[in-house]
Amino acid sequence: MTQPINELNDEELLWQQEGFQPKRLNHAVLYVSDVTKSVYFYSNVMSMEVIATAPKMTAAFLRIKGSRNHHDLGLIRSPYPIPKTSGSIGLYHLAWQVATVKELLLAKSVLIKEKSYYGEANHGATLSIYGRDPDGIDFEVMWMLPRHAWGEYEHQAIVEYLNLDEAYKRWPDTDTFEEM
Repeated sequence: MTQPINELNDEELLWQQEGFQPKRLNHAVLYVSDVTKSVYFYSNVMSMEVIATAPKMTAAFLRIKGSRNHHDLGLIRSPYPIPKTSGSIGLYHLAWQVATVKELLLAKSVLIKEKSYYGEANHGATLSIYGRDPDGIDFEVMWMLPRHAWGEYEHQAIVEYLNLDEAYKRWPDTDTFEEM
């Protein structure tokens, strides 16, 4: 029987096991209530472009501009469009990475305009804002600090107040997207 995670110490949580080793998350596919409405949202809010549709599935596949993926996000009409309830079992959120703090500020502005923004946090190694799509699916837009600046946050998970203006003053043009 496994121990509840709140009863484990850091050493027990940081164990390694044998298994395969993914390089990154390639794409996400979401069930949505209205594919057209969701395509409009992701196209306008995140500037994604539709690269393929599958009419028999009532699905659309979108790509982030400049992405080397076939698609980054798939949207499929749910056969059971039951609204998501906060905290229910399943996907909590997707995290979309931006290259600079300036882009994070722009994302916040766009999400506020679209009435999709609901919060923000400093996670130590990343700075994040949060929004919801038309079906209430949570997502994060995040900027990763330069690796050398992670310091004590390398092995910590924190949620603290985010001062985006201060972050922009400190890291005005720092692009960390290709750094990793």
